[in-house]
Amino acid sequence: MPGKSLPITISESRGAARRSRDDRVAVEEPLEIRLGYETSDGRAESNISITMRTPGNDAELATGFLFTESIVRARSDIAFVKPCGPPAPDSGNNNVIRVELESGVPVDLERLQRHFYTTSSCGVCGKTSLEALRVSGAQTRSTDATRFRVDVLRAMPDKLRAAQETFDKTGGLHAAAAFNDAGDIIVSHEDVGRHNAVDKVIGTLLSAGSLPAKDLGLIVSGRASFELMQKAVMAGMPLLAAISAPSSLAVDLAREFNVSLVGFLRGDTFNIYAAEERIV
Repeated sequence: MPGKSLPITISESRGAARRSRDDRVAVEEPLEIRLGYETSDGRAESNISITMRTPGNDAELATGFLFTESIVRARSDIAFVKPCGPPAPDSGNNNVIRVELESGVPVDLERLQRHFYTTSSCGVCGKTSLEALRVSGAQTRSTDATRFRVDVLRAMPDKLRAAQETFDKTGGLHAAAAFNDAGDIIVSHEDVGRHNAVDKVIGTLLSAGSLPAKDLGLIVSGRASFELMQKAVMAGMPLLAAISAPSSLAVDLAREFNVSLVGFLRGDTFNIYAAEERIV
C-alpha cells in the first residue's frame, strides 16, 4: 500500500519572498464498509458506511466502527475481513472492505440507521442521542479501583505526539491511543478523521481480545465530542482525555455513564469534567 503521505511541490511564501519546495500531504481517500451477514433468506450484503480516511489499518477501522455501533459485540462474531473490488487507479489503495459475520450473528440495520440519525448533527436533542446509546447496549461504568495518576496524564500528550510519525511529515492528521495506568501506550493510530483514529484503536483492541478495555484510558489529539465519548463508552474504557475542549454532549455522556473526562490536557494543567475520583 502506498504511504500515508504523498510528496508534492508547493510555493512557500515568507514575507516578501516566495520559493518552491518539496512537501508532503496526508492521504485522504474514501473507504466503503460492507457487511456480510445471515438472513432468513440466506447470506446478504449491505453497504454500512462510507468514511473519508487515511489508508492503512482498514480492517481495524471497519471492525472498530462496527463494534462501537453494536453490530459486532465480540471478536468471535467476525468470520473474516477482506478488501474487495479493484484498487483505485490513481493510488493503488483498495477503498472497499467487507466484514463477514459468522452464521447466527443477529444484525439490526434499522437500529443502526436510527442511531446514525441521532448522531449526525441534524438537530436531534441530546436526550434522544443519549437514549439511542442506552438502547445500543452501552453500560454505565461501575465504581471500581481503576485510577490514573496526575503525572501519568500530564505525560500522555508528549507520548502521543511522539507516536505521530505521519503527522511529523504532514502536520495534518489526528491521533488516538489507548494507554494503561502506568502511562504505557498500548496501541496508537493516526487518521485524517479523529473518529477513524479511535475506531482503528478500538478495532486493534478487539482483534487482540482486549475488549472491554476496563483498565485502559483513551487519549485523542483534538477535542472530545459526543461521538468519541460514545466510542469510549462502548469499548468499556474508564477515561477519555483530550488535548482540546469537550463538547456539552460529551460531558453529559461522561457523567451519565460514569466515565472520567479530561480536557485541555496541556503542560501541567487539565480540566476534569466527570468522574474525578479516578484521577489521583
